Parts: sequence; structure tokens; C-alpha cells
Amino acid sequence: MSSIAITDLTVPRDVDSVSRPVVALSATSVTKDWENARHQHRKAQLIYSVRGILNCEIEDGVWIVPPQCAIWIPGGLPHAARGAGETECYCLFVEPDAAPDLPKTCCTVSVSPLLRELLLRAAGFPELYVLGGREDRLIATLLDELVIAPVEDLHLPMPRDTRLRRLAEMMLADPTDKTSKADWAIRIGMSERSMSRLLLHEIGMSFGRWRRQLHVILALQRLTKGESVQTVALGLGYENASGFVTMFRKAVGKPPARYLSDRMSGAELASVPVIKLPNEVCC
Repeated sequence: MSSIAITDLTVPRDVDSVSRPVVALSATSVTKDWENARHQHRKAQLIYSVRGILNCEIEDGVWIVPPQCAIWIPGGLPHAARGAGETECYCLFVEPDAAPDLPKTCCTVSVSPLLRELLLRAAGFPELYVLGGREDRLIATLLDELVIAPVEDLHLPMPRDTRLRRLAEMMLADPTDKTSKADWAIRIGMSERSMSRLLLHEIGMSFGRWRRQLHVILALQRLTKGESVQTVALGLGYENASGFVTMFRKAVGKPPARYLSDRMSGAELASVPVIKLPNEVCC
């Protein structure tokens, strides 16, 4: 079966009206930036990135989806999605009761070769596939694989408190700012101790870990656009590439070059021919 390229990622589609527990939409490939405004649907959603980096925003956080990863968005959760440059992805819409033990919260998951092949195959199924038939059995296997998919920590939590939200917005605006935690607290009208305590309560992270997570997300966005490690390190305020690489390895378990190499090799394996079909959306 051929897979389908969805060329307009901003036109909504009523997936909730499809009378099947799972709806799969095929790969997308675009050469321009796109953004799908805040929306929601009853069905939960899995967005799998084959190529390029996707960002998904919900009220309390920003999630990054690098190649060979996917984001799980529970049903009924308002979210916005966007991609930069050339992106290619698959989407799965799942009824909340389609399988037990599906994630209850938003998370980024690593996609195994088996799960990837099942996603690609499901995207070629008829929308109203026969219940109880071969396609239905493969969908059940896909859901089993999704339940056990490893979760990756590629989430930037956003606080709800207005003072902490202002802190987050200022740090996002200038990630190179090396202001100390004590001085940041003064800027937003809090004591350092109160700011630390409230950050832990609202986002479950210390100030230092939150800032490292922000740098990882920004670095991945820039590295996948072809910028060098040195350029990204200096752009994020590090004095040299070595300090940046150490931070990145601590955060994701691999240095940047190795992490991206593993992702890109997986993207090449998953690359498939596409046929253009306009006016559908997966995000």
C-alpha cells in the first residue's frame, strides 16, 4: 500500500466521527513551516515524527518530538502543534477505551522498529477497516506495543503561577541569560527560597534542571536544522562546546552528535515514498 503525504496541516479534520477505535493517518512531508492552532478531540492522539522536529504545546508544558519519537496526547486535552521546515509524521487517533494501560498523561515516547512498522502499515488501512479482521488484529498489536513504549524526558513543564510564568517567558526569550537564581527571584518579586519551593511544587523540577531542560529543547531544534554543536553551544551561552556536550549527555544520556546520528539513521530506515493529498490534517 502507498502512504499518503498530507500537504495542508492547518485544516482540521473530524476524526471523532469515524466509527472505529483507531484512526491512522499517513506520513506528511512539507517544505515550509506550519502550525496547527489550539484544538482538541475526544480521541487520544499519537504523533510520530519520521523526519524533522515537532513541537506540541499544552497548558502546562511544551513537548518536543525529535525523529523516531512520538508524543501521546490524551483525549480531550487542548493542544497546539507546529513543525519547522521539512517534516514527515504519522498520526494515530485512539478512543480512550480502546486498550487498557494507555498513558493517562501527555508524554514523549521512543518508537521501536516494530511499533514504527505497525504505524506505517496502519496508515494504509481503509478508514472503516473490518472489525475483527486482519487490520483490527494488527491495530491491537500496535496498541500493545504503544503501551510498553519507553517514555523519553523531552518535556519542558510550564508553571501556572503568574510570577513563575513570567520567569519562564523571560528565560525562553533569552536562554543565554546567565542571571543567578537569586537575581531571577528578585526580578519576579519573590525570595529565592520561595521561588525554589514553588517551582518544585508546580513543575517538579529545580531551577537548574528546568533551565537545562530548556537548553536541551532549544538545542535539538537548532541542531536538526544543521547548526554545529559549537554554534549552538555559544548561542545558548556556554563558553565552549565541551560544557554544552556535558550538559546534553547528562540530560538525555548521549552526546548531541550520537543522539542525532541514531535518530537520523532511524529516519532513513523509516523513509517511504509519498503521494500528495491536500486538505487533511494529522495534528
